[in-house]
Amino acid sequence: MNIQRKYSLPNCTLLLEGLSDVTRAAHFQEMRPELSILVNAECYLSGYNQPLTGGREFFESLVRAVSGYAQEFLSSVPNPQAHNQESELVEFQKVDSNRHRLIIHSEGAPEGFEHSNNSKRPPIEIDLNTVQLFDLVEAVDQFFADTQTLPELSLELQPVTRRYGGASQALIRQAVPAAVGVSSLAVAAIAFNLIPPPQMRPPQPKADEQTSSTTKSITPPASAAATPIVAATPIPTPTASAKPAVNDLEALLNTVPEITDPSQLRALNRQVYNQIHPALTNRSGLQQDLIYRLGVAADGAIVGYKAVNKEANLGVGQTPLPNLLYNPANRAPISNEPIAQFRVVFTTQGVLEVSPWRGYASTPEVVGAKITDSNIVKGLNQKLYSTVRQTWSGTPTFTRDLKYRVAVNKDGVIADYEPLNQVAFDYFQETPLPKMFNAIYGSNVAAPNNKEPLAHFQVIFKPNGKLEVTPWQGYQ
Repeated sequence: MNIQRKYSLPNCTLLLEGLSDVTRAAHFQEMRPELSILVNAECYLSGYNQPLTGGREFFESLVRAVSGYAQEFLSSVPNPQAHNQESELVEFQKVDSNRHRLIIHSEGAPEGFEHSNNSKRPPIEIDLNTVQLFDLVEAVDQFFADTQTLPELSLELQPVTRRYGGASQALIRQAVPAAVGVSSLAVAAIAFNLIPPPQMRPPQPKADEQTSSTTKSITPPASAAATPIVAATPIPTPTASAKPAVNDLEALLNTVPEITDPSQLRALNRQVYNQIHPALTNRSGLQQDLIYRLGVAADGAIVGYKAVNKEANLGVGQTPLPNLLYNPANRAPISNEPIAQFRVVFTTQGVLEVSPWRGYASTPEVVGAKITDSNIVKGLNQKLYSTVRQTWSGTPTFTRDLKYRVAVNKDGVIADYEPLNQVAFDYFQETPLPKMFNAIYGSNVAAPNNKEPLAHFQVIFKPNGKLEVTPWQGYQ
């Protein structure tokens, strides 16, 4: 199974892709899978369209060069680890007090980067300002705080003597706007010989302790015991007093509130469906249903998923879920936001099913202001019936009732519609509702953000061609 890890800052994002060593991951069944075999590393820097890419050697060299140069920059003491072009793929050169040249020695270079003409294999040269530099340092820091990614890779920092720290205060002031993180603070402290070199990785808890801590408030189905969890949440930078951050779905739910309000879950259920359904291009070839548990933020962002059955673990590549995880570069990081859980099933018939993981604690309600005047509702009922009846033609191919909630404004213009049963999802194109909605809003997927009072109705399309429109009585 391919695993991705992202460490994102405003000016830099590190993306690591790799595999898990099954023999080593056996004791971490309830944790997200350990990325122990690095296949590809990408470094995205603000202002550049193309990422820096490479394998394990490139990434290790980048980490060493970044750490060494940060130590040199803060201490004004030359650090050969930052400039070792004979044995390193990556090196740094200081241009001036706010410009730092990142040089990548490689056989090939992506388009969009400036090349040096001094060698047969021209290196990539990128100039970073101090803020970009320390965002890169912070991204490396997030990687070292992640105990489930390349755990055998450690950062070795050597202190320089105190007598070389004469210009330290001015240099520290230069770095303050860069939001220096744990690794960069460690580099600074070591550079000035203020504290001993820290152990960058927190100690690994025992396997049984990890299991109990991640299942304290959530008990997954028994079939999920041996399946991995994938989460896109960037790991917050730990402080000296903070516990090591965790980044799996179950542990995340132990540290943030869970969304349980039925009305909010109902609205999020639609958002999750509307994200997955258009991206589900491969609807055939499944031998068994693929079942997943999703974590979803309050704005509908999919922050993690876990395979519930073995087939789901093996077949995740046949689903759009890996591509739908939210991108930290385009959204604020998930920290203490409440998370909702959903059960998502890709059936062998090509049908997508989405429902709250724990169901609804009570009957959901439609959110928003409502038109309640009985005379107005009656008139809008008749107008909606006439509009839909006139635009519904053709011979139905469905064999069961299609049920929808349809909302209109005071002028009778459709403002929202929602399928109420699975067959309504499957055959919605045989109704005029998506065309009506698309003609007004340019999309038939999600409702616009309209806060005017609405009248809600239940609309039923019957297989015999009959149409029923009645005032909304609530979800059943």
